[in-house]
Amino acid sequence: MKKLLFGVLVVLALGAVGWEVRRRIAASGGTGRPDRTGAAVAVEVQPVRRDTIRDVGVFTGSLVPQSQFVVASKAAGWLKELLVDIGDPVHRDQVIAVLDDEQFARQVEQAAAELLVAKANAENAASALDLARREHERIIALREKQIASAAELDAAAAQYQASQTQSKVAQAQVTQKEAALEAAKLQLSYTQVRAFWKAGDPNRVVGERFVDEGALVQMNQPIVSILENNPLVAVVFVIERDYPKMQIGQRAEVTTDAYPGQTFTGRIRRIAPLLRETSRQARVEIEVPNPEHSLKPGMFVRAQVEFATHENATLVPFSALVRRAGREGVFLVEQTPPATVSPAVQKGPSPDAPPQARFVPITVGIANGEVVEVVEPALGGSVVTLGNHLVENGSRLRLPEPQEIPDSKSEIRKTPQ
Repeated sequence: MKKLLFGVLVVLALGAVGWEVRRRIAASGGTGRPDRTGAAVAVEVQPVRRDTIRDVGVFTGSLVPQSQFVVASKAAGWLKELLVDIGDPVHRDQVIAVLDDEQFARQVEQAAAELLVAKANAENAASALDLARREHERIIALREKQIASAAELDAAAAQYQASQTQSKVAQAQVTQKEAALEAAKLQLSYTQVRAFWKAGDPNRVVGERFVDEGALVQMNQPIVSILENNPLVAVVFVIERDYPKMQIGQRAEVTTDAYPGQTFTGRIRRIAPLLRETSRQARVEIEVPNPEHSLKPGMFVRAQVEFATHENATLVPFSALVRRAGREGVFLVEQTPPATVSPAVQKGPSPDAPPQARFVPITVGIANGEVVEVVEPALGGSVVTLGNHLVENGSRLRLPEPQEIPDSKSEIRKTPQ
């Protein structure tokens, strides 16, 4: 009998637990979440404010020269003199090094002598041609008088043609020797190594030195590098999210650890038309004026690019954002209207009801630091910033200390579609 009574009590207890679970599920709308509208949830709130917000992208990169090239020797020889060193200013077409030119000077003298010989041969050929021409004309006249034979006329014509050919050959040799002399002079000029460029700043600076005086320099061997450091280029890499926001001509503020508190203003000049597959980033070049030459190539920099500025925007703390039923929104704090009680039943003043949380779906705009822009709807009042993970729509709230919560019902309005 005791066992039977004990079994009945167990069945009744399980039935009561099951009924309570079903009641709580029904009270929560069938979602399985506990009903939090009964007990007040301790939260912290912050007011919705209106202010200016900026959409700013921050990127890191390095400074590179606007232009950089290596000055190399076009001839081989001993480096006789190096006229510049690291950091020295260089102007366009300046001689920066001199090679030993004795061998090339001798080649010029030899080419000049060969040209004189060729010109002398050309003069002899011209004299022979003149004699052959006159002899040919004389034989033609005698032949017309039937004094000279046909064989003599043929011989004179053949000699005249041979003299013409020899004169052309001699003249060609003169042209050849003139070209050889010019080539020798050009090789001699290569012993003076010059820094030459066309566009850009006419004054630049030596970045690196690769050889010393007395070294045996080979053809095309680098001697120094030339940099254009005004302006410089800040190279940064932009991810896919920020890539569509980049525009040619956008203003950028560049800072570097070398000059704390100092900002350099630049403009975006080039945007790569592709993103690297390995990093999904695109190269962006920011031109930074450097008239004082304080910035140096290779410095690590941070660049801030302002994409947009919204004035008088509705701002809420980033911590106020929550997701409910797949929608992003905030919990707006509003006062609970007092319960309607019959005057015959009510005794004394009605106590203030605790505030409630009302979930408001929002459209987010610019997110900058700890605040987020609310594009729509228009909000007012205060939002829950701490403890909102325990809050549901309609939950009663317990604030840190008594404070007047503005009624936000009149502040929420839908944006016309």
